[in-house]
Amino acid sequence: MTRRTFALFAGLACAAMLTMPAMAAGKPDFTGDWKLNVDKSNFGPIPPPTSATVKVDHKDPVIKTTTIQSAMDGDHTDSASYTTDGKESKNDFRGTEAKSTAKWDGDILVIDTKVDFQGTEVLLKATWKLSEDGKTLNQTTKISTPQGDFEMAQVLDKVVTP
Repeated sequence: MTRRTFALFAGLACAAMLTMPAMAAGKPDFTGDWKLNVDKSNFGPIPPPTSATVKVDHKDPVIKTTTIQSAMDGDHTDSASYTTDGKESKNDFRGTEAKSTAKWDGDILVIDTKVDFQGTEVLLKATWKLSEDGKTLNQTTKISTPQGDFEMAQVLDKVVTP
């Protein structure tokens, strides 16, 4: 995998994960502003961003995210939109199309994404779980590539505005 491909892949993985507190019909509402807690997160073999924030607008079945992140390859802003009804969503990620399906597994949101990076298929399985108090969003992403599989875990803290 080239350095450019790895940087794109790393950015997509982070954006996918970063992209949720009241309960409605047993499902969490991920709406809000979230800040990555780098110290509590684990990025596996991918260098972590220096900072990241995610704005989530969740009106089930639609979830829209805007992620702003600073990393070794610069500052990036990415937007994505998903539906929780299992229908495919297409998002553009820095010039690469990502195809995702999102669905509920109890109170956990599962997002499966397929991306083709210059002929290399990458599969991401992200899970989003909101803490009981609604102040922490835990995201885990299992990443499968022809070179091997690995997992990342991110912890995002709800930003409370005075």
